[in-house]
Amino acid sequence: MPRYVIEREIPGAGNLSADELHGISQTSCGVLKDLGPQIQWLQSYVTDDKIYCVYIAPNEELVREHASQGGFPANSVAEVKAVIDPTTAE
Repeated sequence: MPRYVIEREIPGAGNLSADELHGISQTSCGVLKDLGPQIQWLQSYVTDDKIYCVYIAPNEELVREHASQGGFPANSVAEVKAVIDPTTAE
């Protein structure tokens, strides 16, 4: 199943409180439950003004539907073509 990296432009994201991040996570998980098991959220990285999320889904349209239903921006959705890390150099 394809993986996607979603870039969400959220000004001040790095200043969100633990309670605010908890609420966002709960909203996301609720939408995922409604959409069914074919879409999964793996993790997210919060930076100053963006959140980068990694999802597994059958297609980009379902990723965008999750964003729409959750009220989250999905400024960029890119399918992961390969994953590399330091062991790739060995």
